[in-house]
Amino acid sequence: QVQLVESGGGLVQAGGSLRLSCAASGRAFSSYTMQWFRQAPGMDREFVATINWSGDSTGYADSVKGRFTISRDNAKNTVYLQMNSLKPEDTAVYYCAALRPSSPKIWGQGTQVTVSS
Repeated sequence: QVQLVESGGGLVQAGGSLRLSCAASGRAFSSYTMQWFRQAPGMDREFVATINWSGDSTGYADSVKGRFTISRDNAKNTVYLQMNSLKPEDTAVYYCAALRPSSPKIWGQGTQVTVSS
């Protein structure tokens, strides 16, 4: 089982960019599908992006498609979320998650992203 720690959040102006990182410790990082979610105040947690174990298959929520890019480096046990053209509505706590069949989803502690208008 892995443990996840997100970093890279912060305050940015609309139109700016941030890159989030999620570092995993523990065994078998490359066996996990990795995902990013976000949760704005008073809202449910929502899916943002997913990447398969090898990194050759990705998927995105419609709200971020074309602006965000998920990637991973299995040698570094890290998954990334490059966020460009940020909008105020992207403001949220961003969480990474690790999943594999027949196992509960593993969550990080989250990192705050605030986009000012």
